[in-house]
Amino acid sequence: MKPVLPVLSVLFLSAALAVAATDARASDASVKSRLDARGMKYEIDGDGDYKVTYNYAKEGRTQLVFVSGGTEEVGGFRIREVFSPAGRVEKDDIDGAKALELLAESRKNKLGSWEIAGDVLYFVAKLPDDLDAKELESVMDIVAETADNMELEISGDRDDL
Repeated sequence: MKPVLPVLSVLFLSAALAVAATDARASDASVKSRLDARGMKYEIDGDGDYKVTYNYAKEGRTQLVFVSGGTEEVGGFRIREVFSPAGRVEKDDIDGAKALELLAESRKNKLGSWEIAGDVLYFVAKLPDDLDAKELESVMDIVAETADNMELEISGDRDDL
């Protein structure tokens, strides 16, 4: 006779994974509906993040902004990230002194902070995922502008990101 407990464990694990997948899709749909409500054009990248290209026509520049396709939970909050690349650590000579400047600037920012992932410097806002469409767009605007200003500062006229 086969033990019942391992079979039940597998069934419960399968059900939990299905619920988690459903929650992730619902979160994705909520970002889509908020971006659509604001008439924003976006692509979904390989990680499932929503990628928006801001066009600063007056300055002749563009800036990428991403809204995370998934959320994370902390302290009972469902958190979603909005992030924008501002530079490359090696290419833009982001050293210890610049990192300390970025930490000091993060202290002054009211929304968002600087992070490094791999070789990329990002400006990132991590917020509860209950923002409405207008609030999400406002956060995206702040993140894009902050990152683009830093890109100008550290790379000059280059517009790689």
